[in-house]
Amino acid sequence: MSIKEKYFKLFRENNGRLSETELGEKLGLDETETHRIIAQLLTEYKIEYKQNKACDYSLFKPPKPRRKNDKY
Repeated sequence: MSIKEKYFKLFRENNGRLSETELGEKLGLDETETHRIIAQLLTEYKIEYKQNKACDYSLFKPPKPRRKNDKY
């Protein structure tokens, strides 16, 4: 399992209790490496920039598709 996969698994289990930097420190990562992994997860649409308790990121939830007959 790659370090990015380990970080993402820990991120999901964390549920916003720790900041993204503290999660990286738990895996022995420095701040630069943690931000690199966060950037990769953002581009893969696995996380999004959205305040979640102590963390500045949360899991990405795609928007629900609209039905054809929905009106504004």
